[in-house]
Amino acid sequence: MEEPVHVRSTYNDIHNIIRGAADKIASEFKPDMFIAIGGGGFFPARVLRTFLKDPSTKRNIPIQAIGLSLYESLPGTTVEQLNGEVVRTQWLGPDPGKRLLGRRVLIIDEVDDSRKTLQYALNELQKDVEAELQLLPESERDSKRTEFGIFVVHNKLKLKLGKLPPNTPYYVGAEVEDVWLDYPWEAVDIEEHDRMAKEDKEKTA
Repeated sequence: MEEPVHVRSTYNDIHNIIRGAADKIASEFKPDMFIAIGGGGFFPARVLRTFLKDPSTKRNIPIQAIGLSLYESLPGTTVEQLNGEVVRTQWLGPDPGKRLLGRRVLIIDEVDDSRKTLQYALNELQKDVEAELQLLPESERDSKRTEFGIFVVHNKLKLKLGKLPPNTPYYVGAEVEDVWLDYPWEAVDIEEHDRMAKEDKEKTA
């Protein structure tokens, strides 16, 4: 079997990609909460918070975390699955819908590959909000509805198995071919990772 093409990104690469997307997210979506999908969404969420502030308070945007896994086996974990593949390992705690009501929530991950993880995250968060809305008087529900958007550092240009509602605000740092993306936070030897990333850039220069 042929070895897949690897594309390595450094921390500086990721930082600059996120910086390039921040202004559009700030002007169009104006999020007041981030939900990072662990573990790949944690670093991008923190970097994005450097460039975006809560539009109403001008303070740091809070970052919440959820844990989903599509690629690793997690024996012994209590899971909820989509098509037997997306594994829920961490959620927002009790009454998650309460903390989401009326917010503009940006869901953040490092890569949109099959789109199954993003589909699962959005669907489940929307269910949490809808369950909470049903506890409110009908006259208050519209003003408390949560708006969700999505940001990924990389979007792979490939057929997607998951689907998102067509009106979902969707932001991408960089479009890439269907290659194997090596992120710096996955590296054991970060100096070697950066060295190889530099070699890759020199080959394509």
